[in-house]
Amino acid sequence: MSHPPFAAEVAACRTAQRDWAVVPVRERLRCVRALRALLVARADELVAAAHADIGRTRVEVVATELLPTASALKFLETDAARVLAPRRVRRTPLWLIGCRDAVHRRPWGVVGVIGTWNYPIYLNVVQLAQALAAGNGVLWKPSEVAPHTAAVATQLFADAGFPPGLLVTLPATREAGPQLAESDIDHVVFTGSDAVGRKLAARLGDRLVPSTLELSGCDAMFVLADADAAFAARAAWFGLTLNRGQTCIAVRRVFVHRSRLAEVLTVLEPLVTAAGPVTLATPGQAKQHDQLIADAAARGATVVGGEPGVRPTLLVNAPPDALVCREAAFSPVCAVIPFDTIDDAVSQSALSPFGLAASVFTADPRTAEALAARIRAGSVVVNDVIAPTAHPATPFGGLGASGWGVTQGAEGLLAMTVPQAVTVRRGRFRPHVDEAISPDPEATAEILTGLLRASYGGGWRAWWSGVRQMMRGGRWKKR
Repeated sequence: MSHPPFAAEVAACRTAQRDWAVVPVRERLRCVRALRALLVARADELVAAAHADIGRTRVEVVATELLPTASALKFLETDAARVLAPRRVRRTPLWLIGCRDAVHRRPWGVVGVIGTWNYPIYLNVVQLAQALAAGNGVLWKPSEVAPHTAAVATQLFADAGFPPGLLVTLPATREAGPQLAESDIDHVVFTGSDAVGRKLAARLGDRLVPSTLELSGCDAMFVLADADAAFAARAAWFGLTLNRGQTCIAVRRVFVHRSRLAEVLTVLEPLVTAAGPVTLATPGQAKQHDQLIADAAARGATVVGGEPGVRPTLLVNAPPDALVCREAAFSPVCAVIPFDTIDDAVSQSALSPFGLAASVFTADPRTAEALAARIRAGSVVVNDVIAPTAHPATPFGGLGASGWGVTQGAEGLLAMTVPQAVTVRRGRFRPHVDEAISPDPEATAEILTGLLRASYGGGWRAWWSGVRQMMRGGRWKKR
């Protein structure tokens, strides 16, 4: 019989994890604190690695990776012990008198993390740190597109004092991801495309291995009639071009109230026409970029920007069912769609199967909050895009084709654990045990029905009636 993939690595990690799990949370966080300090001290190494892997500039790495990663680690230092602390259960029902209950957060065991490349520091280090802080061991499969960053990050964790064998970095190859999914692990965290996520979810589901899936997005921006249209347009440009469009929560669909469309385009069109070509990480992204433009153009959209090469591109008046509105892109392309009523915008937005993030631009926060409740997305930002989703205390995750589960914040930390209820019962009053040994069904039913009325019937009459019924049943038992 063949062994599952990475059997030796999993076995060694599981051994280290058993010792790590009994270490108090505050002691585990000493390693997190050391990791944060090393992240800052070795910032230049990380910048150089990210540049070598995917061509990111220093300002991009510091702004979108190092700052939010350091902030997320600081959040763990200050909040993880509280979040992971046992929770005392109060208001014990009368029929469980004598019980003392607490809910403990136990680590999964060995967590497999299949990482991504577009933000190779932030989207990997935070997930690894959360899993480790929660008491897990980790097998990490870095992206084959970002091997240099993975090597530096691995060394940071080792130098921060995490025990040997607790974090195992697997080969940064395409084959290692499916192999990790077949290994003897207890939970999987995957960040990547919805196509790969579907296959992974099917295989893990067949094996009953739980997962957290951070998949693709096709995010919508809503520019309402009372919005600052010029400001919204500048924000859309940022959301379109950040990391050359290689962002899962990039702005892909801009729904603009028809009365403000001209103002938005007045700002956007000069930016698009003046933009130069960009280099994407994989040839498949460039191919899809061209396909989305061709599809929208064939459906009547006006193309602003585009050829030659991959350039920021607007698809004005693209129909809401165009491919650009329904597929997850990883390049600087977005649709600009006018609407007449908010109901129209919401219904058109709902045609997309993705639900990762969205943004609303308006002068009225109450309107924005009401609209957010109607948008099917894991996060909604009002009068900004992308940046606030990196707040270390908020969860990040999606719905629908964007996956399930969350990382980041208290919810993301708790997702790296399973709840275990522990009940301690005092005294020797166990009527259910006595009933099993010396049954008296009629008397017991009378007592239980009285207890039901007294506890949950409502009002003093129901309470008194229930108490009398319990007393009557008790007398029957004594006969």
